[in-house]
Amino acid sequence: MRKKITKTIIAIIAIAIVLVLAESLYTVHQKEYVAVRQFGKIVRIESEPGLKAITPFVQSTQRISAATKLYDIPKSDVITKDKKSMITDTYVLWKVVDPTKYIQTLNALDTRAQERIEAAVYNATKTAISSMSQDEVIEARGEALTNIITQDANSDMGGYGIEIVKAEIKALDLPDDNRTAVYERMISERNNIAASYQAEGEAEAQKIRNETDKRVSILKSEAEKTAAKLSGEGEAEYMKTLSEAYNTEEKAEFYNFMRSLDAFKESLGQGEKTIILDQNSELARMFYMNN
Repeated sequence: MRKKITKTIIAIIAIAIVLVLAESLYTVHQKEYVAVRQFGKIVRIESEPGLKAITPFVQSTQRISAATKLYDIPKSDVITKDKKSMITDTYVLWKVVDPTKYIQTLNALDTRAQERIEAAVYNATKTAISSMSQDEVIEARGEALTNIITQDANSDMGGYGIEIVKAEIKALDLPDDNRTAVYERMISERNNIAASYQAEGEAEAQKIRNETDKRVSILKSEAEKTAAKLSGEGEAEYMKTLSEAYNTEEKAEFYNFMRSLDAFKESLGQGEKTIILDQNSELARMFYMNN
């Protein structure tokens, strides 16, 4: 009987030890915060992964995810600076950066955190878009608009221990009643811009052609002037050479005789059978001299 009682006591003690160990040891995982509470008050935050210990039955733990989370915000209407309605469809990447504030303000509830995020992002989106015209919003969509909204929304989230990593508009649409009219106006404006660029290009091309034609005309005129000058100089040099070659009466007569022969040869080469000559011509004199 006594041995049975002893075994029972040992078993109770073993169970108590296991319970104490279970209450005093816990593990911190990757991308996780563990808040250690003592009588409900946060005494420390553990963020380094590993096996940790607390005072059993006095202290307790609360786990908060440190991973980045995705929240898809419902679509909402916003008004641009030129009073045009637009529909935004936004998603948010967010994470807890201060678990103490997150617990104290939101009791570490993601649903409450999403409510605050949705309000902050909507206000930031409304502020950004209301400061732009519809065309400016469409041109800024993407990284530029994302950076503006993310930065503005974060200014309201620091008090909750939350950081908005990115608040991006994944779809930016126009209401069905004016979408077609806006698209047609945008197409017309782009066509006008394209026509303006084309007209400027054609004007510049015509200007270049005119300048080129003018330059060609000047070069051609200068070339013709130079050619005429060289031709005149050549003719003068030719006449000078002839004058020097036939500077005596005998040479001059021989020159005239050769010219007459050339002319006679040219006349016969044309197939004529009859040649009518002036009796005073050099050819006639040549025949008279031979007779």
